[in-house]
Amino acid sequence: MTQTAESDPATLRKVTTAAVAGTVIEWFDFAIYGFMAPILAVTFFPEGDDLVGLLQTFAIFAISFALRPIGGAYFGMMGDRVGRKRVLALTVLLMSIATVAIGLLPSYQAIGIWAPILLTVARCVQGFSAGGEYAGAVTYVIEHAPAHQRSRYSSYMPASTFASFALAAMCSYLLTASLTTEQMHSWGWRVPFLIAAPLGLVALYIRHRLDESPLFQKIMDAPVPEHAPLRQTLREQWLPMLRLGCYISLTALSFYIFSTYMTSFLRTVVGMPADKVLLSNVIALSAAALAAPLIGKVCDRVGRRPTMAVSALLLGCLAIPAYQVASDGTIGSAVSAQLMLALGAVTANVVTAVLLCEVFPTRVRYTASAVTYNVAYAVFGGTAPFVATWLIASTGDRLAPAIYITVIAVIAFIVTLISPETAGRPFRGINRSAEDATIEHGRVKSPA
Repeated sequence: MTQTAESDPATLRKVTTAAVAGTVIEWFDFAIYGFMAPILAVTFFPEGDDLVGLLQTFAIFAISFALRPIGGAYFGMMGDRVGRKRVLALTVLLMSIATVAIGLLPSYQAIGIWAPILLTVARCVQGFSAGGEYAGAVTYVIEHAPAHQRSRYSSYMPASTFASFALAAMCSYLLTASLTTEQMHSWGWRVPFLIAAPLGLVALYIRHRLDESPLFQKIMDAPVPEHAPLRQTLREQWLPMLRLGCYISLTALSFYIFSTYMTSFLRTVVGMPADKVLLSNVIALSAAALAAPLIGKVCDRVGRRPTMAVSALLLGCLAIPAYQVASDGTIGSAVSAQLMLALGAVTANVVTAVLLCEVFPTRVRYTASAVTYNVAYAVFGGTAPFVATWLIASTGDRLAPAIYITVIAVIAFIVTLISPETAGRPFRGINRSAEDATIEHGRVKSPA
């Protein structure tokens, strides 16, 4: 087996800082769509039922996630062939271009049906790019980190994701609070999308100056470097991919119900003012970002399975009470409800980040983790706002999204019981011959 090729503290700080900076910028670009959804609904679709427009906007949100597994497979295989750093620079460039394009699109009143079509295309490019971002950033950081602190360092990735959503919410809040409704609908909503241009250039510069992952460099330095094609990766890793994917379904659902849909729920169902909703979301997301590194340290200490179980229990027990609290309609209740959801969502995201690297061998890690992560997010994360909105519209029960989370939490808890503990174990071999001695049917065997 191959232990992590640990880097010196200065290099590790540089790597983590660069990964965090790029992830914050990339996911700010991706997140702003969700916060602007109510305005996008009336900008890019014909006038009529506001609920129908919101559903159509969230449908495009979901469609973009369908591109994430494709992007994960494409960028994953590329990352396993040419390196992590090159792919991470490319993904942030594509994301920025697509985000700026959304900010420049004409409205439905200006170009008719082409408005939602072009919005869908730009959003799909965002989804394709996002497919290669998160798993790649986590892989890059953990392949530099000490074995006993993997969760501590990987936790900066979910922390940066929550921080990026907090920044997007803050930007939306400042615009909403400082501009009139007419100004927001006319041009104000475009501002956060156009910010992607300078931010993207900064992220591209930071990532371009990085060195390659030491574990990937070992593969490239091998006499005959090996990179498994997608079909071989799926054939060899299907069991751990399936098992991890079932758990990530809870991670994906809880993240987007907490970070994206809750703002729409508070505005359209509860009837809270937009500025108060966004302010409450900024507070909750900021708290989530600060909590992630602390949970990462705990995860290193107690192990992966206990952390997985706790996340499922928190979400299963607190989702329904959280929605009941949110229905009170005050800023205090809104913050409290979101913090209740955040407890489980942050815990699930932190343990997911480190599992993406520990479950799969180095030579296929980027591909297997990106495909697993993005398929789960496409099915459960991308559809979360749409399904939640549809459930309430169909049942008339505002607790329906919470019941949905509870059901998925039960499934994730069951998966936890059959998942192996990976904390502290050496990374699996960098080549096929090394793995044959230690791996059988997706299970790690103890070294002789």
